[in-house]
Amino acid sequence: MAHNYLLEIGLEEIPAHVVTPSIKQLVQKVTAFLKENRLTYDSIDHFSTPRRLAIRINGLGDQQPDIEEDAKGPARKIAQDADGNWTKAAIGFTRGQGLTVEDITFKTIKGTDYVYVHKLIKGKMTKEILTGIKEVVESINFPTMMKWANFDFKYVRPIRWLVSILDEEVLPFSILDVTAGRRTEGHRFLGEAVELANAEEYEAKLHDQFVIVDADERKQLISNQIKAIAESNRWNVTPNPGLLEEVNNLVEWPTAFNGGFDEKYLAIPEEVLITSMRDHQRFFFVRDQAGKLLPNFISVRNGNEEFIENVVRGNEKVLTARLEDAAFFYEEDQKHDINYYVDRLKKVSFHDKIGSMYEKMQRVNSIAKVIGNTLNLNQTELDDIDRATMIYKFDLVTGMVGEFSELQGVMGEKYAQLNGENQAVAQAIREHYMPNSAEGDLPESVTGAVVALADKFDNIFSFFSAGMIPSGSNDPYALRRHAYGIVRILNSRDWQLDLNQFKSQVKTELAENGTAFGVDVDQNFDQVLNFFNDRIKQLLDHQKISHDIVETVLTGNNHDVTEIIEAAQVLADAKASSTFKDDIEALTRVQRIATKNEESGELNVDPQLFNNASEGELFDQIIKIEAANNLTMSQLFARLCELTPAISKYFDATMVMDKDENIKRNRLYMMSRLANLILKIGDLTNVLVK
Repeated sequence: MAHNYLLEIGLEEIPAHVVTPSIKQLVQKVTAFLKENRLTYDSIDHFSTPRRLAIRINGLGDQQPDIEEDAKGPARKIAQDADGNWTKAAIGFTRGQGLTVEDITFKTIKGTDYVYVHKLIKGKMTKEILTGIKEVVESINFPTMMKWANFDFKYVRPIRWLVSILDEEVLPFSILDVTAGRRTEGHRFLGEAVELANAEEYEAKLHDQFVIVDADERKQLISNQIKAIAESNRWNVTPNPGLLEEVNNLVEWPTAFNGGFDEKYLAIPEEVLITSMRDHQRFFFVRDQAGKLLPNFISVRNGNEEFIENVVRGNEKVLTARLEDAAFFYEEDQKHDINYYVDRLKKVSFHDKIGSMYEKMQRVNSIAKVIGNTLNLNQTELDDIDRATMIYKFDLVTGMVGEFSELQGVMGEKYAQLNGENQAVAQAIREHYMPNSAEGDLPESVTGAVVALADKFDNIFSFFSAGMIPSGSNDPYALRRHAYGIVRILNSRDWQLDLNQFKSQVKTELAENGTAFGVDVDQNFDQVLNFFNDRIKQLLDHQKISHDIVETVLTGNNHDVTEIIEAAQVLADAKASSTFKDDIEALTRVQRIATKNEESGELNVDPQLFNNASEGELFDQIIKIEAANNLTMSQLFARLCELTPAISKYFDATMVMDKDENIKRNRLYMMSRLANLILKIGDLTNVLVK
């Protein structure tokens, strides 16, 4: 017989951003619990609101399946004495299995006899196992945890009720002073408590109490209500998915409504209005059919349509107060020029162990010069980058950004334009924050991309220099995101930047300009390289590059981010080639031989010490590859693979480890020269070939 089980965790209001990940986590943990306990089921339904997390397991079996298994015990020589009597070891083993020595059989494994017993483990009843769901409830992790009353137990919010019903029967368990039953709570203001007769009536009973427990159903209802309001007013509304998700997790019985504000506030930059409505008030902004922002908004209340006019007026009043603040700051900020704000940055700390924000801008200016020159940008681009990096943080000390921190960069662009800066400089001020999330949008302009790179490089150099290196999950300054942003920007634009050379050039530039301000880019640089390798691995994993190839390209001698990524793709594509195995085996043979060269310094190969034609033939080809300028990773790998016949011929005719030390050294030098070329692709000994 199939059974249905309902679990509901009733809570005080959960933060909106926590609801969705929490219900997903509950489903994952329940799924793992069922698998671990060998319980079969058909499906799991999940429900969530600001006040509850719930699941219903459908189609549960009556009990666990029985298990038959052979348990291995001690060797015969330990289980029996010389007279064939059972020892304490044998008796203890069988007792532990719930059997006796009469159940013992022997099996021979690699010439040794071992004790075995065959046992039947009867499956437990589903009802008995489900009482363990308490541990699942207690094990959920939340980004913020709290205690309440006199309890030491921590949870996202206090637990107020629990529901645990298998079909019609309550399966009680207790967490603190709350015991699971069949009583659930309706809407905080519109509904009341209700008793559930069985697991199947959960949605219907709560719907009667003004709670829509299905998050997807609730979200669709909100979308439909917004669409209806928009259509009736001939508005154009495209709900932001993140905001829609957040609003959905704030309500149990949604009712959308619309309001407005004075048209005079439309003189404020659109981004400020949208931020005030969307981020601060959780309103959906509206446009007309031509795309122009209108002085109206749509919001959603957690309740029905009763007294909706009061709700509208209250929301309009709150929004108007915020827009008044925005209008004031916008007007006040324009009373000063950019130089005024830049000067104020001298007193703003970037970090107390690193220096001021003004010093950071000076350092970023030097770093950006190195990047611009490395990329061979034209003079106009270099001039724009120079100007942008001298002012790009100025908006941090404006009143508007002080009130609306989400607008940093955005207001910098607006104010830069108002102060006569060209579009490239203004745009770079906004774009230098990009990407502002792991997979966020990248800067669109060259100037913005370079300023973003320089700013992020400075963050990494500065904090690593000060010894503040991320460890484990601890990354308070988002350095992983900054490094991943660098990797993505370089890769997207196919910009080549060797991190070793770049570091040396930055060090020189900072010293010449006097802009290091205590930051030593050499400090912990090995860890910086490893840090970037981890971010490159993250990107390659995202691209589904196999682990062996990722390991290959990250263990070479190349520190150019773009070339490393290109090399991985080249190897991934080459794996399908019919000659891939032979090429890799030839090249890795060179690598292994080269490791026997223990000398460092110049690898001067003397052709006068060659003893056969194959040495000269291979060396000539090595020189040609070394002399080739600007080879792509694809071209380099192709040229290396072309050496396979010459390498095979070389090893057939040549003993590298010759008795003559001069000849051996000469041959090892040549192998090392070739191995260094191979290592630009990566350490091919990590490649798995069939």
